[in-house]
Amino acid sequence: MYEQLRGAFEKLSNREDAAMMRSYMRDKFAFYGIKTVPRRAVYKALLKEAQKNERVDWILLTRCWQDEHREFHYFVVDYLIGMKKFLTYNDIDEIWRFIKTKQWWDTIDMLSTVVGFIVANDGRGADLMLKWSVNDDFWVRRIAIIHQLHQKQKTNVELLERVIVNNLGSSEFFINKAIGWSLRDYSKTNPVWVKGFLDRYRSELSSLSIREAKKYL
Repeated sequence: MYEQLRGAFEKLSNREDAAMMRSYMRDKFAFYGIKTVPRRAVYKALLKEAQKNERVDWILLTRCWQDEHREFHYFVVDYLIGMKKFLTYNDIDEIWRFIKTKQWWDTIDMLSTVVGFIVANDGRGADLMLKWSVNDDFWVRRIAIIHQLHQKQKTNVELLERVIVNNLGSSEFFINKAIGWSLRDYSKTNPVWVKGFLDRYRSELSSLSIREAKKYL
């Protein structure tokens, strides 16, 4: 199946778009130059079949992740998002391999959606996110901060506060952006709580986090 995907991607490759995509991602990855809609069309049937069988093909995902082209990495995260209801807490060890390699905000943020779904449906998830929130790897900490995005009334507010507090004082852009993003998103559900949070921790929050958090307040 990997070979079939590679053949389909190669047919759709576009040098000009590949160069632009590579530049946008700071030359960190190779690209075929395939835009989102045609890329997802390549593996739409494959994903439907996987959903029908209710089985994640970790061997295929691992092989695709090893490829240097970012489109394969996008396939992996799209596949996991599409299969998230068939994932369990025990699958986090498999997902961890994708989190820890070929890291950049694009795949990290998509993988946070997968982690968030698993965590929301398993009582062990909150403790794991607290552990991740103090990990040496700031990409892991970013996932801990944003994994509850779009969960609205189902947001574990105590957990949200603790993972953010664990990262106050950071000088890392991607952490401070994540803090602001998570607060901004939750402000659409509970603006009073977010205002209170900003009041309590204003002296410790970065200006970036505050600016992002206040967007809808």
